[in-house]
Amino acid sequence: MVFSSLTFLCLFLPIVFILYTVIPNLKVRNVLLIIASLFFYAYGEPIYVFLMIFSSLLNYLCALWVCKNPKKKSKFALVFAVVVNLGILGVYKYTGFILDTVNSIFNLSIPVPQIALPIGISFFTFQALSYVIDVYLGKVDVQKNFFNILLYVSFFPQLIAGPIVKYHDINEQIDNRKQDLDKIALGLRRFIVGLSKKVFIANTMGQVADSIFATNADSLSILTAWLGAIAYIFQIYYDFCGYSDMAIGLGHMFGFEFKENFNYPYGSKNIQDFWRRWHISLSTWFKEYLYIPLGGNRKGKLRTAINKIIVFFATGLWHGANWTFVIWGLWHGMFLLLEEFIPFLKKLPKAIAHIYTMLVVALGFVVFRADTIGYGLQYIMSMFTVNSNSESLSLAISQLTPWFILILVAAVIGCAPIKPLTQKIQAHSHADGATLSKKWKIIQIALYVLSFVMLLWCIIRLSGTAYNPFIYFRF
Repeated sequence: MVFSSLTFLCLFLPIVFILYTVIPNLKVRNVLLIIASLFFYAYGEPIYVFLMIFSSLLNYLCALWVCKNPKKKSKFALVFAVVVNLGILGVYKYTGFILDTVNSIFNLSIPVPQIALPIGISFFTFQALSYVIDVYLGKVDVQKNFFNILLYVSFFPQLIAGPIVKYHDINEQIDNRKQDLDKIALGLRRFIVGLSKKVFIANTMGQVADSIFATNADSLSILTAWLGAIAYIFQIYYDFCGYSDMAIGLGHMFGFEFKENFNYPYGSKNIQDFWRRWHISLSTWFKEYLYIPLGGNRKGKLRTAINKIIVFFATGLWHGANWTFVIWGLWHGMFLLLEEFIPFLKKLPKAIAHIYTMLVVALGFVVFRADTIGYGLQYIMSMFTVNSNSESLSLAISQLTPWFILILVAAVIGCAPIKPLTQKIQAHSHADGATLSKKWKIIQIALYVLSFVMLLWCIIRLSGTAYNPFIYFRF
């Protein structure tokens, strides 16, 4: 089940939310959320829901093992948890990838088993593992109640598409949170905003990107190649950002506070700035649990460079079992190092810095989107090669419908830091007197009305189209 489905919007969410709201006891509410979350996952993964439960139990027991001796925490228990968690992830996600690579390099024919990939396995594995590591590092106390850990790992808003919620950011909320009208209203509006990003912008951009990336790369005209690349960078941003908005909004509706996962990354001034703003939960996870344990930047420039390359190799590999993802991660790691050792890249004029950053991001996402490295490289060549292929040009022109152009304009505007601007306006309205404050309240009411109109429009649009891709199945 996904958030942008009629089953979720019209049945699952209303039923769970109403039941949660009428139940007064927090412990009973937590039980309801566990049952609902397991059903949510089992709806699409009836077998692998047991794998998620096993992962929760494994890490719950490993954390208890870590603290078995109150005088000294067990490092062996931590290592065991890390090895087993990554081992499970490796078996389900990377077995075919590894065997295909070995067969290719050594010209072998080892049989490659067809292992179905559990949806969201990278997300819930990293969450469960962060709990054990937090306990070992002393950031949190060991949790004696298994069902609290199961709720943390399985909670449906962030289960299959993130953000990756670290245990130390949410542990106190499991037993101590409140649901109030303001949170519900803000959460519902945030959810609708995310749903609209997914249904209107991401899906529209995705249809164009899919059409162009399905064409032979060497036959693409320069216009068509750039159109496909631009469509995809907006698809992946609004799809991923939209799901994060929906998760954060749902969290608010049930009394939880999740950290932001995106901060207008397409307004970045360099690649380092981009990674402070893009998929923040993943970049901070790797920083806390991989980069810093490797030594961070404390052991000289060479070691720092190696550590960054390792982190971005892992970041790429985390996204999927394909060398295209690894190359994408290393591509970003390379530019981070260039910015470190060539300081003028961080001192470029604002407009040039933005163009440089978006060019690096766009080219990286072309490889990320491609099925093979060869296709990705050929596609990039087509972006910078004049090709008068009339069929390819006709394809581009056919995609430039009035609806697509309207959504493209909306996508560009949506990349601007609108929310911080509205917060400043709100602050000024309260500071400048009751009249402006009253006007701001009227604006807020209008925005809520608009949100419900958008929700109805999303439902109508989803009921009338079969195109609603879930691009995180590889994660």
